[in-house]
Amino acid sequence: MKTIVQKYGGTSVATKESREKVVSKIIEKHKKGYNVVVVVSAIGRKENPYSTDSLIDLINQNSISKRELDMILSCGEIISAVVLSNALSENGYKSIVYTGYQAGIKTNKDFGKAKIIEIEPNKIRESLKNNYIVIVAGFQGATKEGEITTLGRGGSDISAVALGKALDSKWVEIYSDVDGIMTADPNIVPNARSLETMGYSEVYQLAEDGAKIIHPKAVEIAQKYNIPIKIKNTFSDKQGTTIESTETLILNGKKNFENEKVITAITYKKDRIQVIIYMDTEEDNTEKLMEELTSNNISIDLINFFIDKKIFTIDKEDLKVVESILKKGKYNYKLIKNCCKLSAIGYKMQGIPGVMARIVKALSKKGIKILQTSDSHSTIWCLIEEKDTNKALTALHEEFKLYK
Repeated sequence: MKTIVQKYGGTSVATKESREKVVSKIIEKHKKGYNVVVVVSAIGRKENPYSTDSLIDLINQNSISKRELDMILSCGEIISAVVLSNALSENGYKSIVYTGYQAGIKTNKDFGKAKIIEIEPNKIRESLKNNYIVIVAGFQGATKEGEITTLGRGGSDISAVALGKALDSKWVEIYSDVDGIMTADPNIVPNARSLETMGYSEVYQLAEDGAKIIHPKAVEIAQKYNIPIKIKNTFSDKQGTTIESTETLILNGKKNFENEKVITAITYKKDRIQVIIYMDTEEDNTEKLMEELTSNNISIDLINFFIDKKIFTIDKEDLKVVESILKKGKYNYKLIKNCCKLSAIGYKMQGIPGVMARIVKALSKKGIKILQTSDSHSTIWCLIEEKDTNKALTALHEEFKLYK
């Protein structure tokens, strides 16, 4: 039989009513003859007692090792998996629950952000042969020594796609509480619409630049092994968004290049800080600065280097460390806080002139100050003041007619 991996997020398993929706979708696939492997996140969000945030609140992170922290964090998904298994049993279907370790997910020793090294899904395969619905606790695995590890926030997406590869799944379904990938954040842009298809590279960039629909690492794995992903809503029967290679989508007639919009979707990332370093002397300390930032695991982006100044952005969380480095090195610098990085993404923009000009014009019309820009073949980034985020998203959504 063909295998399908389904992943359900925290809101999908948060209540008895929502779990009934999940159970119906699992049973639907099971009745159609598919082997079903289900990956679950922890129950609910911060306000729920067994969510990841609630488990974190039980301890003092400053006085616990990363090893022990991973042990408590892994409990949320295990609880969620057992509760869902119980719901399936109440509906007359037999299921079996595996922790990440029991499912054969082996990782390195990097607690809190472990990477999957390999998966040995022998137990899962055996259970599927015996007609069990297999439920795997997402977000976790274990080292070869049996030490429990977690994959970082959003890691259940990674679990699902990695298991999809290991089990030769026809596709992987990612369920949440939205109808698919949207052209913009619907909480900000009311007329944002869901997209029927997207290419891996577009979705990866969206996820990397702030859209929380799927973990970028999961998209990376799917692209590497050409695993189709379907983003769907637990609470509706809408078709959602299918993610494959752009070339495959075009060849299969799911995308028509001529009819595609130049911009596919817009996302944003707040809590950015712009760093401007003025080069007052003939000595260029850029290389030394980059080495110091790297050694402190500081990620920078929107990098513009000129003869008289160097400009880049950092995350708000890294401000204290970066400022310490700058002061210690006696750099002449300026920080612009409360910034937002806008990302306009579209595979069709390559070779199309005037896209940046349209973006600049649309933002300028609304009185939005652009602090910095950058671009690649398929993405244009603009750094703006955080207070203008909603206005900017709405303006660009309107400019490129993404609501149609």
